[in-house]
Amino acid sequence: MALPEILKKNLRIPVVGSPLFIISHPPLVLAQCKAGIVGSFPALNARPQAQLDEWLAQITEDLAAHDQSGPARPAAPFAVNQIVHKSNTRLQHDLQMCVKYKVPVVITSLGAVEEVNQAVHSYGGIVLHDIIHDRHARKAIEKGADGLIAVAAGAGGHAGTLSPFALVQEIRQWFDGPLLLSGAIANGGAVLAAQAMGADMAYIGSPFIATREARADDAYKQMIVDSKAADIVYSNLFTGVHGNYLKGSIRAQGLDPDDLPVSDPSKMNFGSDKTKAWKHIWGCGQGIGAVDAVTTAAELVDRLAGEYEAARRKLEA
Repeated sequence: MALPEILKKNLRIPVVGSPLFIISHPPLVLAQCKAGIVGSFPALNARPQAQLDEWLAQITEDLAAHDQSGPARPAAPFAVNQIVHKSNTRLQHDLQMCVKYKVPVVITSLGAVEEVNQAVHSYGGIVLHDIIHDRHARKAIEKGADGLIAVAAGAGGHAGTLSPFALVQEIRQWFDGPLLLSGAIANGGAVLAAQAMGADMAYIGSPFIATREARADDAYKQMIVDSKAADIVYSNLFTGVHGNYLKGSIRAQGLDPDDLPVSDPSKMNFGSDKTKAWKHIWGCGQGIGAVDAVTTAAELVDRLAGEYEAARRKLEA
């Protein structure tokens, strides 16, 4: 099955910049789209919720003005991430904003809800649902999602534990639609490798934290530059859902990253404005060994594109 046109429109390389909780905001999304990849942000990053209207207006108007100016590279589309877990009391409001601005791509997480998919389809948008194993993938497609994001071991944020090889091959046994892969992808060669194993696109987050446009503390950005895969710990303590975090940020809060208690998943809550834990405990994937400097988003995309083409030429030779 061919990719939907929206996932091919003006892309320089087959990459979606994943939505980074707290960190992704309009300056980063716009920089990603103008550089030639899909930029995205979580709806919950806009606080208070009225700010989401402002952000979507800013992004749609800026991208339209960019394309009308006749640039050498028209902008790629953007996406909004919706947490569909029952604790997210903002979901209906935020979904209405996506419908109002006809957001091209909606990324759903932590639950598959048929009504959300129908709302996005009503204006011609597409839904990509992130999953960590095959059972949830099947359920998402049954509920009407257009594509899947396979979140494999090593990914930043709410990551799974399965090898990308295992996860992709299981999904491809029954699904031939749009499939993105996430998990420690931080250079162009890894983007090509994701395609080689059966994914259509790569889903990249952590390297974009260490960009000038990211809404992250400078110390956070520098810790990514200074850290390697061994500096990441997998825990559900902070949100109730397992995710990968920088050990240095955990130590800074007086906790031992190698001896963390286990949280009760039933206490997961995405309806609260209290994001203190997320502000001080820094999420990150295992691929950051490829990040050696804080750059602009455009410079990062340039690097990824150059590495991607070099890897493809090497294999062809």
